[in-house]
Amino acid sequence: MELPRHWMARFFEAALCVELQRNEEARGLYAALRRHFPGSSYILSQLATCCYNVRSFDASQQAFDEMRRRDPYKLASLDTYSNILYVKEQSAALSHLARQAVKIDKYTPEACCIIGNYYSLKGEHEKSVTYFQRALCLNRNFTPAWILMGHEFMEMKNTPAAIDAYRTAVNINQRDYRAWYGLGQTYELLSLHFYALFYYRRAMALRPEDARMWCAMAQCYESMERRAEALRCYERAHRCGDRE
Repeated sequence: MELPRHWMARFFEAALCVELQRNEEARGLYAALRRHFPGSSYILSQLATCCYNVRSFDASQQAFDEMRRRDPYKLASLDTYSNILYVKEQSAALSHLARQAVKIDKYTPEACCIIGNYYSLKGEHEKSVTYFQRALCLNRNFTPAWILMGHEFMEMKNTPAAIDAYRTAVNINQRDYRAWYGLGQTYELLSLHFYALFYYRRAMALRPEDARMWCAMAQCYESMERRAEALRCYERAHRCGDRE
């Protein structure tokens, strides 16, 4: 469909690219829009999200830091920022972010997810689940909270609860590969490799350039002694940038 030649159409197109995991295309569109809207914190947060989606955590963190300097009271997307601090194990920065989120507005799902990530990094998984549940009390359709809660239940070895959380996330947003991938990991943990493979395939369809999806599928094929398919998946993972 041909979109009208209007700047608002470019915003729509860029947001659609982010939703469909076409992150490089989205970055190009937002970079072009930023020339016309240099002070937009929304564009910065979307650029940071694109970098996060392609696992460029340093670039994403820099974009989020700049966004926070320009708009220190903005909470939207900061749950993604907290994921970066969690992955990089920056506990002091995550603690500071959690305190700031509480000061701004503790009754938001983003603030609750930030606090949940903080407790998860400390290894206090039950407290973490409590805050993700609070996030869902505020917004039952907040997909990141369901996914993060699924991760916590996995850490607690509560696979039925993890499956329920991931399934709910899938029902809310079938385009979020993290929920499909989480289901695959859960069923693989239960040694139900055929089911795990189904969910990994769904995740791979959404993220065909992500080597992790191909490696996960390869491991399932290996467990099922289907070595030819496993080898093809490993070869594809290598082409996607995996060096292991």
